[in-house]
Amino acid sequence: MILVFGSSGQVASELKSLLPDAVFWGRGEVDLLTETDLCAKIEALRPEGIINAAAYTAVDKAEQEEENALRINAEAPAEMAKAACRLEVPLVHISTDYVFDGQGERAFLPEAAPDPLSAYGRSKLAGEQAICGTGATFAILRTSWVFSDHGANFLKTMLRLSETRDQLKIVGDQVGGPTPARAIAEACVKIVQTLQNDPTKSGVYHISGAPDVSWADFAREIFRQAERGVVVEDIPTSEYPTPAARPANSRLDCSSLSVFGLERPDWKTAVTNTLLKLDAIS
Repeated sequence: MILVFGSSGQVASELKSLLPDAVFWGRGEVDLLTETDLCAKIEALRPEGIINAAAYTAVDKAEQEEENALRINAEAPAEMAKAACRLEVPLVHISTDYVFDGQGERAFLPEAAPDPLSAYGRSKLAGEQAICGTGATFAILRTSWVFSDHGANFLKTMLRLSETRDQLKIVGDQVGGPTPARAIAEACVKIVQTLQNDPTKSGVYHISGAPDVSWADFAREIFRQAERGVVVEDIPTSEYPTPAARPANSRLDCSSLSVFGLERPDWKTAVTNTLLKLDAIS
């Protein structure tokens, strides 16, 4: 039996169909912000593997709530890893491109030095470091620009805006790989199963959709497939200020995924599938 943290998020929603026999702990079962004995609670369940798809993801709000972000993104995962270590089961933990500073134009390797720009990024990096220090069998899976037919995401926001707008200004100088939540979920399942048999594959990995594009070009592809007559104007990040700084370069080198027989997913095909699920195309 696999224990999944998260229930209603994009990746957790996909995991429900992939792991029908798993136990899902959402906020109703365990509040990661207030839970005081998470490690013991996990040990009592005795899962055969753990997937952490729960996180504090309010990037801008984290600038004022860094303590809460650290509790959910760092302290709670540390407890999960301690329990995994004691039970001798693997933990797969989802992290983010925000642990990097976004400098340059080359894809970041998993071993590249992190340097987060925001409170959210710092909290996710702290979680990674805590997991690495527990002695658990683990895979940290960094990803970027997640989208699906579940929850709130860029694709669904673009569709909503296209209902009332025929022209949009979208940031064109941030580049990354849009990543389907389904692909992340499938990777989590494959990785946790592999680590059960081969703990030597523990480590940090990246998964993001191919090819890398700007937010503006991502929007253009969404509108093209959905046949929405929206003109996209590229703007620099400086014209769209946010409380938390975003990395300009979110390219992730995903080549080490081959260890698990995985490749970068084709995000354009995933956009098609997502639009079909949302009845946005026929």
